Amino acid sequence: MIDLRQLEALRAVDAAGSVAGAARALSWSQPTVDYHLANLERLVGAPLLSRTSRGSTLTPLGGFVLERVLEILALSERALEDARSYAVSGHARLRFGTFPTAAARLLPDVVHALGDRGLSLDVTLAEVAPLVAHLNQSELDAALLYSVPGYELPLRQGVETIELWQDPLYLALPDQHRLAGRDAIDRTELVSLADERWLLGATRQDPMDTVIVDAFAEAGRTIDVSMRTDDFSVMLGMIAAGMVIGLVSRLARESEAPGVSLVPIDDPVFTRTLLLATPREANPRLPPTAMRHVTDAVQEALGRLAASER
Repeated sequence: MIDLRQLEALRAVDAAGSVAGAARALSWSQPTVDYHLANLERLVGAPLLSRTSRGSTLTPLGGFVLERVLEILALSERALEDARSYAVSGHARLRFGTFPTAAARLLPDVVHALGDRGLSLDVTLAEVAPLVAHLNQSELDAALLYSVPGYELPLRQGVETIELWQDPLYLALPDQHRLAGRDAIDRTELVSLADERWLLGATRQDPMDTVIVDAFAEAGRTIDVSMRTDDFSVMLGMIAAGMVIGLVSRLARESEAPGVSLVPIDDPVFTRTLLLATPREANPRLPPTAMRHVTDAVQEALGRLAASER
């Protein structure tokens, strides 16, 4: 069985470059460090260190093991920190990621609901691509993401998703635009706007931008991306000024923006799906019901949002 002291010894040797340096960093004796390293190598069945008179370096296998070691030690240290916090406050801390428009509409309700269930949130606000990277690196316990038809998020194996909400996309136009005020437009009318100046998100390959770029590409056209921003208020201001056009989701549309006309697109491709992503493996530092509570809290918040829009 692995002893955490074996992992601490390997991490310290890698950082210090020698067993003697690791012993000083850990305030252990050098024989103690050697003892734990030898036991770890015995469990693995192969050398993890290359020792010379100038110090010790990790073998390729040692480097591979160290990647897992760092994950395990970070998790164990976080578990201890969270346990101490829980003992004081009665709350476990959950690392939660969300994109900004979902945060603005849903996060207050989610925070309150989870607080009532004994969970506090450490929130990461980011666009979808960074959130996926954080999930893949086990830096988040759960995240609200979105995708569009035909686009698969590059989540690592073991991260599960639950579909929560269908979020239609609207074409956002200046009020004076020839298509403003229409009940809806179809794909043909949409791709007729190839010569317009478009505003897309600042993050390249964002799923919401991919759907419009692909629609134009399928029609043999190229979209003119004149501006990029993830700031929703800036986007609406630029559109109202007649400088650009773009896509706005239902979730982002809190109220009608002055000078901006939101036109539905009569094509099911122009809908994004909100997803709750969580690692399949249970996190030992969280209560076993934590992920169910997160799912319930988000679904309840979405239900209240839908009711308010009726």
